[in-house]
Amino acid sequence: MPTKVKTSGVDNTPVLSEQSWQQQLSASISSIAALCAYLEVALEELPASVAALHDFPLRVPLSFAKQIEKGNPNDPLLRQILPVSEELLNVAEYTDDPVGDLSAAKVTGVIHKYHGRVLLINTGTCAIHCRYCFRRHFPYSDLQLSKQQEAAALMYIAEDSSINEVILSGGDPLLLSDARLAKLLTALASIPHIKRIRIHTRLPIVLPARITAELLAILQACSAIVCVVTHCNHANELSAEVVTACRQLQQHGLIVFNQAVLLKGINDDVAVLSTLSEQLFAAGIIPYYLHLLDKTRGTAHFNVDESRAVQLFTALQNSLPGYLVPRLVKEIAGAGAKQSIV
Repeated sequence: MPTKVKTSGVDNTPVLSEQSWQQQLSASISSIAALCAYLEVALEELPASVAALHDFPLRVPLSFAKQIEKGNPNDPLLRQILPVSEELLNVAEYTDDPVGDLSAAKVTGVIHKYHGRVLLINTGTCAIHCRYCFRRHFPYSDLQLSKQQEAAALMYIAEDSSINEVILSGGDPLLLSDARLAKLLTALASIPHIKRIRIHTRLPIVLPARITAELLAILQACSAIVCVVTHCNHANELSAEVVTACRQLQQHGLIVFNQAVLLKGINDDVAVLSTLSEQLFAAGIIPYYLHLLDKTRGTAHFNVDESRAVQLFTALQNSLPGYLVPRLVKEIAGAGAKQSIV
């Protein structure tokens, strides 16, 4: 899908025009200096931390960066991707595996926490590095699903008839090539007890060029029900290109949900959350989950305490029709399902 963005006028950042999604991904911003140049701000104007960048690299596609207000150090999209010194603090209860992924890993690439469904870690790569990411310390080199290990993962699923849903996760599963994704979907759909395949992805939001005609054909051709779960935290992420991409998913028979994370200073506001739900629905996306922050090391500065979250949620219920109110949930390691807060 062609997208367009102006250059910054500072560092002659290449425009996005007829570039493929792979080219756009390759051109992502990966340094604080490049980010400052693109946003037309001096380094000292941003609360950036080079040390935090070394702990968890910066990565942001230009298609997302162009939605950030230039010259605004408090922009809610910028705060999601900017490395800051608070990430280096050691805070009690914030760990490297807050949701118990490692203890639920069965064979390589398979996380089996909940009855009836498993999660496949297809890749450790993301198009964007969200600073609140609950898998920022995940040992992908040991546990992501390689081509060679795919057969064992498929066998695990095929041998357990209680599994009726597979969730493709990562990293971001839409960073797989079309060929590999098509092969995986076909293999999963051929298992008799698999009814649904969920694809959890940030790409329609941060790199909408990934939603190509070829990808849409692959998803539409799958014989199992395919749901796409996007991840959007703020309405400013919903550019015209993003809306077009998400509408194309819907028009090709895919059910599209969204899950957001409640983040301090970004979307912990009733008006912001209401606008997000309204604009998601207008784009054909169903508001699905509003997550409390998973307490990952380096993310404490994003946390909204539970009592405040309940206040916000109650106000959201009072301002929106029920179908626009996402479920407020948190994940507890070892629990049998995500826990509803109210």
